[in-house]
Amino acid sequence: MQFLRDLLDKIEPHVQKGGRFEAFGSAYEAVDTLAFSPGIQTRTASHVRDGLDYKRMMFLVVMALGPCLGFALWNTGFQAALAIEAGATPLGDWQNAAFQMIGGAYDSGAILWNIVFGALYFLPIFIVVHVVGLGIEIVTAQIRDLEVTEGFLVTGALLPLLLPPTIPLWQVALGTAFGLIIGKEVFGGTGMNFLNPALVCRAFLFFAYPAYMSGDAPWIAADFLDVDGFTGATLLAQAAAQEGVLHTQSWWWAFFGGIPGSMGETSTLACLIGAGLLIQTGVGSWRTMLGTLVGTIAMAMLLNAIGSDTNPMFSVPWHWHVVLGGWALGTVFMCTDPVSSAYTDGGKLVYGFGIGVLCIIIRCINPAYPEGMMLAILFMNMFAPLIDHFVVRRNIARRLARSGA
Repeated sequence: MQFLRDLLDKIEPHVQKGGRFEAFGSAYEAVDTLAFSPGIQTRTASHVRDGLDYKRMMFLVVMALGPCLGFALWNTGFQAALAIEAGATPLGDWQNAAFQMIGGAYDSGAILWNIVFGALYFLPIFIVVHVVGLGIEIVTAQIRDLEVTEGFLVTGALLPLLLPPTIPLWQVALGTAFGLIIGKEVFGGTGMNFLNPALVCRAFLFFAYPAYMSGDAPWIAADFLDVDGFTGATLLAQAAAQEGVLHTQSWWWAFFGGIPGSMGETSTLACLIGAGLLIQTGVGSWRTMLGTLVGTIAMAMLLNAIGSDTNPMFSVPWHWHVVLGGWALGTVFMCTDPVSSAYTDGGKLVYGFGIGVLCIIIRCINPAYPEGMMLAILFMNMFAPLIDHFVVRRNIARRLARSGA
């Protein structure tokens, strides 16, 4: 590391104001602060200091996403293995070449090969997201003459988890650019956005290229469409198409996450492990998570009571909703986004409750869109400032009444 420190120190004069490479100052700063602590630090007692700065908070969220990232590798390969065992072939020339390198005989029980084969689909998406995203972050920071923040660390980790394994890489690049520029940079960058950039990217891709983001094909990293008796539809899509289909499925297997879906959203167990770290460190709000769970349970039970005469989704119990689609990933990592969510303690409960209610409404009442977490979060993002406003006004009124003023 000393070699890297010495190299950065030699480069620094050339990228400062007035240097030959001043235009690359933000890029230099991004590398420098990512590898080392900032050179300017608060050390005196006249300032309030906290061990949890912005960079550490972002790294904690990325660490909490670790189980989901690891599971994404395994499940992508596992779902491909099931399709290949049913008679399918891998998609793409180079993935097919890799398949032949491992002998052309795939075993869904081989954990290591599941991870390796899943990485062939996950890592290119991960790399494209970071190349495009970091490029945009550095360029916009240089234009504004600001430092590059660590906010993209979380967005860059979340985005690949929200996408199907077969999505074309050019769509990944386009969606990443749209999500960052329209969802964040036009409002001033990290801390100024009122929408979650990762969800803006997914929403753009879903509505711009629905064939690549919905249906059976996108969720399995293998060409299975001509295989008789095999389907790649998510359990949520199956539940929307036929009442009682979940009775033939294992809830515990869905909770574990060995089902089709976006690469990182299928495992509720992995999300709960991340939730434990976020709550323990105080980075993620348990109030928002609790509010989302309560809203989900309340709305699902209400629809269960109404009955499923006209809509099979009305019969899906709440304990199935929380293990299907992006509910768990959204509740733990996107509802709790400190920038786009409610800030006050009471507001977090209301905000989360609204997301839970809207998620179930969209899932069950909109037949064209069985998933609902993405739109529910984006919708409540817009109302988070209003919720906080009313919570603050209520607190002021209560204190005024208590003081007799």
